[in-house]
Amino acid sequence: MAKDPHVARTSSIPIDADNSSNGRTPINGHRHVGELTVPVLIVGAGPVGLLLAKLLTSLDVQCTIIERYASRLAAPKAHALSPRSLEICRQNNLDTHTLRNVGTARRDGYWVNFVATLTGERIGQLPYERMDAEVLHDTPEMIHNVPQPVFETFVQKSISDKVEILRNTSFVSCEERKGLVATTFEDRTTGNLHEITSTYVVACDGAKSKVRSFLGIKCEGEDSYETMMTIHFGADLRPVLGDHVGMLHWIADPAVSGFIIGYDLAGEEVLICNVNTDKHPVATWTADFARSIVTTAIGHDTPFELRSVRPWVLSRKVANQYRKGRVFLQVRYFLRKRSQLTDASAGDAAHAFPPTGGLGLNSGLADAHNLAYKLAAVLQGYAEDSLLDTYESDRRHVAVVNAQQSVKNGKQIFGLLRALGTTTDDTAQARANLHDALAEPVRRAHIDEEVRLQQEHFDNLELHIGYVYGSSNVPPHASQFTAKYVPGARLPHVWIWPSASLYGSLPPPANLAYIEELDADRRRGMQYSSLDLCAYDAFTIIASSSDDCRAAIRSAVQQLRARNVPVRAIWYDEDFTVVPGTHGQIWLATLQLSSGGAVIVRPDQHILSLLQPISSAQDIVEDILSHVGREACA
Repeated sequence: MAKDPHVARTSSIPIDADNSSNGRTPINGHRHVGELTVPVLIVGAGPVGLLLAKLLTSLDVQCTIIERYASRLAAPKAHALSPRSLEICRQNNLDTHTLRNVGTARRDGYWVNFVATLTGERIGQLPYERMDAEVLHDTPEMIHNVPQPVFETFVQKSISDKVEILRNTSFVSCEERKGLVATTFEDRTTGNLHEITSTYVVACDGAKSKVRSFLGIKCEGEDSYETMMTIHFGADLRPVLGDHVGMLHWIADPAVSGFIIGYDLAGEEVLICNVNTDKHPVATWTADFARSIVTTAIGHDTPFELRSVRPWVLSRKVANQYRKGRVFLQVRYFLRKRSQLTDASAGDAAHAFPPTGGLGLNSGLADAHNLAYKLAAVLQGYAEDSLLDTYESDRRHVAVVNAQQSVKNGKQIFGLLRALGTTTDDTAQARANLHDALAEPVRRAHIDEEVRLQQEHFDNLELHIGYVYGSSNVPPHASQFTAKYVPGARLPHVWIWPSASLYGSLPPPANLAYIEELDADRRRGMQYSSLDLCAYDAFTIIASSSDDCRAAIRSAVQQLRARNVPVRAIWYDEDFTVVPGTHGQIWLATLQLSSGGAVIVRPDQHILSLLQPISSAQDIVEDILSHVGREACA
């Protein structure tokens, strides 16, 4: 079949009149039970499924995607790509500079505004995430806001000639047969059943995952506790906002009680608001009523196009297990219910976490990053199956912490609403309370403090890049990031100067032109990150170039390569130096790279182990082989 994932594939799926295998036709003409069709089958062509496919193909692992819908919903949906997600893109040749040329410009997305309405009283303001230049001491990629469909298209283009995407096909069932997984799916156009046989299946099909349901895997967390409405509209809000632009605009007017996401302030916005189902049941919503809510949020009549209206339910869910046999879960989304008010395509998905922190999408992308190299390692024979068990032990605690933080964020917002006096069901009284609260100095001071307490909601850097695999700690404050030099942590970022010999193995230099306050001299020292030293297709040893260290590492590399374990060594002071400054000095001293030490980094840029100057070749070999589940003496 032609590999064009932009086109619905139902017409190209082989249809066989002989349905002797319980009505199932094997895909690509395979008819023998146990015959492999593809090493990895991915269920779901959302951003996580697409990124997983990109990562697998970069590791020379073939995969196929089945996608329930013929086309993805055009509504913007998730929007925040965290620093970690962009670091993952950068490591895997997805040009982040290209991404920054689409989506929300930094100058338009820098703020979170708290207002009665867009044209009404101003309540407060906070920075939106860490978009200040100082964050570049901690990451080479500050957060960027881009509509989810744009990101999906961006990733999809990178795999368009490598990955088969079978659209309008729905997962039905799967079963293990002779060490493989036979997955049955339905052609939703014809109703015919087909079969793909794979070594592994990865479910990226949302919190309402058919795969998870079929396997009987339960979730931890609340099923629902609030009905919400997403109203997608297009308006030129620049004349309305003037100089008070921002990524998010929290509307305190009790008839709205929600927020506007400004994907493009000149014509692409979403209003997400609470629904009082006692007063306005979802079934009673009309397009005219939705228009009235948008007009109220803006504060006066402004021309706009109503594009879609979709109800959904807030949820906090984390799967109780991430693996069952040869099937893995990546469930980070809540499936929204289709609305009778929209003619938009089905398949809209939002976070399994409440959308108070932007953690769901980014958690899923990091899941894919963690799992892909492990699948490749096992499929390519240099790792044992036990490595795949570490996917759950690495990632589940991260999801639990993120879910807890999202709920905490929601409670903090409710605290602000109480201070504003808008929690009563009487709309007129709530508006009067809001006006009085903003006018009375003591109450206004309390409101200012409640706004300040929302910081964790909009600055989650510790959650995005501060987690440590193997740790059960819960960060005391999501905004207070500290670099961690321990096994399981992401390798801390510092800016480096690579030697000419490394250029061919590095991503393009960081393009910081979007940060207008940086002068040319500072930008010259911010082109390559320590993270750029880490290949995704190998373990990386970053080491001192002392004679003793060099001899031990060269011996270890030779032994590991003899066992087909991909590994490479990078020498400090020979292959790279650190850009001068306090952060670089701390980095070198902690890793002991100036005194014979070294650090082993996993393919996913997380520290495997720190090597003291006395570490031997055997220590290095044992550390890496232990991670991949093999014995050093085998």
